[in-house]
Formats: sequence, structure tokens, C-alpha cells
Amino acid sequence: MNLLVVGASYRTTPVSLLERLAVPSDDRSRMLAHLVAQSYVREAVVLSTCNRVEVFAAVSGFHGGLSDVCAVLAAQADMPAPTLAPHLYVHYGDAAVDHAFRVAAGLDSLVIGESQILGQLRDAYHQAAEHDATGRLLHELMQQALRVGKRAHAETGIDRAGQSVVSAALEVAASILSGQPSASSDAAAGPAGVVGLAGRPALVIGAGAMGALSVATLTRVGAGPIAVANRGSDRAARVAESYGATHVPFDDLVAGIAEVDVVITATAAVEPVLPYEVVAAAVRERAGRREGPLVILDLAVPRDVDPMVDLIAGVHRVDIDRLAAQLDGGPGATESAAAEAIISTEVDAFLTWLRGSDVAPTVAALRTRAEDVVAAELRRLAQRRPELTEEQRAEVALAMHRVVQRLLHQPTVRVRQLAAESGGDQYAALLRELFDLDVPHTTQAGAVPDLAGGAS
Repeated sequence: MNLLVVGASYRTTPVSLLERLAVPSDDRSRMLAHLVAQSYVREAVVLSTCNRVEVFAAVSGFHGGLSDVCAVLAAQADMPAPTLAPHLYVHYGDAAVDHAFRVAAGLDSLVIGESQILGQLRDAYHQAAEHDATGRLLHELMQQALRVGKRAHAETGIDRAGQSVVSAALEVAASILSGQPSASSDAAAGPAGVVGLAGRPALVIGAGAMGALSVATLTRVGAGPIAVANRGSDRAARVAESYGATHVPFDDLVAGIAEVDVVITATAAVEPVLPYEVVAAAVRERAGRREGPLVILDLAVPRDVDPMVDLIAGVHRVDIDRLAAQLDGGPGATESAAAEAIISTEVDAFLTWLRGSDVAPTVAALRTRAEDVVAAELRRLAQRRPELTEEQRAEVALAMHRVVQRLLHQPTVRVRQLAAESGGDQYAALLRELFDLDVPHTTQAGAVPDLAGGAS
């Protein structure tokens, strides 16, 4: 068994394709079941956020596992696998561990160092565990990735700017409203970069984690008045009450949009919640009430806003694609280097544990084989020498067991040491071959097979 990661993110895939790959929370159980039903996939975790969709898998073979996971992702996107493949990245063995730890630390995020990914990864893991899609290998990987992510944030200044996708998007909104260049590329800007939103009325559509974060961030930078809308009115009312905002009925979005300068939408809807007609009607109603542009920040994948609203004069729509193009900065070199050093050390430690734990079943199988041989010889001795007393038989058995233990001690200690080194899985494999040991489902942290185009 080995680790495989196959995914697509804002780095490799336009939002138009990401939204086809996106896996709503209610649909993940079906996808997990589909994954573990594949021939080469034994365990799976599905991570789907606004800027990435990834499958972490424990597979029994690289090429077969890659083919299985790609087929499931292609079915999710409703497109042929060869069409999807150029947009996917692949990490295998050691590289999969490194990638998981980098994701958890926020080093692979749209906003470098953001901590939201920790909660998203934890939720993805728990959901997979609840549906019996995880086993020993992914359990250990996810547990360690979450720990490493927390350590990177606690011991470095990688998240000191306090940025998130929401705060980065609000910086873009502030720059549009002020007519000044965005400060998003300044890692130290943080919430201060959106000071231009103070006193600006805003509407948040969606009352999930991203919606609540949007309301909290708007409140922190002094925007207001703030309104919240959601299909589930009770949830919207609770979020609004928590931050002193108001609740706007979901059926009254036109009136709600007409009263604000900034709209943030972050729902889990599979169809746009702001079609062209709704935005156009809101803009007409807004005329005479508000001056200046209307900024709509679409942080959802699939997108909440019909791209056709770009044709409406005075409307500025910002989605994940534009946000990714706008963000070219991150933590300083010192903070990034510190986080990278932590990840490098933790990856080495995890691989050492993995290789050592991998050889344990082989050593146990070898000792069991030796005990079986001893037991067979003792039975044969009992048949040939029935005159031996129980005490004599016990002495012979003890002597034989001691001989076997002494013979096996040094080789098994040494193979454990060798297994902890890079390429150490070869020694466990050699033991299995020499002694014809049947050790099912061994895990290996091996190198990436050489394949056309390579695994990135």
C-alpha cells in the first residue's frame, strides 16, 4: 500500500473546471464509497474547498490507483479522463506526505499561511472516517498533517498578517471602491488593507463557515451596516445576531443588494444564487440610492454569481480566478523558510516511522514462521522419543526457542534500522522473498514511478 494524492487547484485549473470538480458536503459520502469500491483504492479522503479538490488515497499500485482516482474525478466533472488529466497534479509516496503537510500548513493555499485549511482538512478526514473510508495509513497521515499544520502556525509568523481568502478578497473590493491599487500583495497589510471599507454597507449571502467569517471580517474592519441572507433563514438570523448585523430574507435579495456597496457570496449551492436578472434588477433599484460601483465577491465553488453580470455597467465581479491573479504575495522569506524547515523535518520523521512500521508485519511473520518450525520439530521429537519426560521435553523446547531467538535477533534489529532509511522497503521485501512470507497489505513509502510526463 502506498500514498497517492490526485487533485486540482487554483494553480492548475480555472474556476470553470474547479466548479465542475467541486464535491458538495452532502455528496462526499457517495464519492468516498465510489473511490474505495475501485480495484486499487483501499482508503480515501476527499478535500473540496473554494480553491482545490483533492483525493488522498491509499492504493495497492501506482498506475492502477492513479487510473481509478482519475476515473472517479472525471465522473465527478462529467468529462472524459484524458480531457481532465492535464489539469490534475499527482503526488506519490514521499511526495504525497510532503504535499499533505504543506497543505495543512497553508503553504499551498490561495492566501499563503491562512489557517482555514486546517478546519477544512479536519472535516474532510472526519467525514471519511465516519464512512469507513480511512484505514491505518490515511489515519496516521491526516493526524500528523493536522498536527504539523498547527505547529507551523504556532512556531512561525506565517499567519501573523491574519489573512484569509475573505480578507484578501475585501482588499480587492476596497481597491475597486477607492480606485487605488490593491494592497493584497503586501503581506503585512492584513485587515488594515481594507480600511477603505469602513462605513461601507455590505451584504453577505451564505451563513456557513465562510459566510460567518465574512461577517466577522467586515465587522472587524468597520464596514456597515451589514446584512446576512441565506436560504435557511434561522441560520442567517443566528449569524446576523452574533455580529449585530441584520437578516435579509433570501427572497428579497434584489432589495438587499440595492442598499450596499459590497456583496460577498459564499454558499454551497450547485446553481448560481445571483443570476443576471437578479443583479440587473438590483442595480436598477440601486440607482439614485448609492453612488459608485457595486463590488460582488464570489468566493464559492461552484460559483454563486452568473458571469454574465460582468456586462452590467457599474458591477465589478471578483471570483476565485481573479483573486488568484491578484494575490502574488505572502509571508516574508523568514517565516516561509521556518515553516518549510518544520515541514521538511516532520516529513522525514513520518517517513522514518512509516518505513519502520512497514517492516514490523514482515518481522512478525518471520518470527511466526520460526515458531511454527520449532513447534513442528518438537512434535516430531515427541513421536520419535516418547520416553522423554515432560521436564526433558520442556528443556529441549526452551533450548530450541533460545537458539531461534538468538539467530533472529540481530537480523531483525538490523532490518528495522535499514527500513527506516530511504529505499528501506527493499529489505522487508527481500525478507518476504527469501522466506516466502505472506504479509498482506504492507505499506511502502517509495519513490515515484517513472511515468510519461512524471508525477508532480
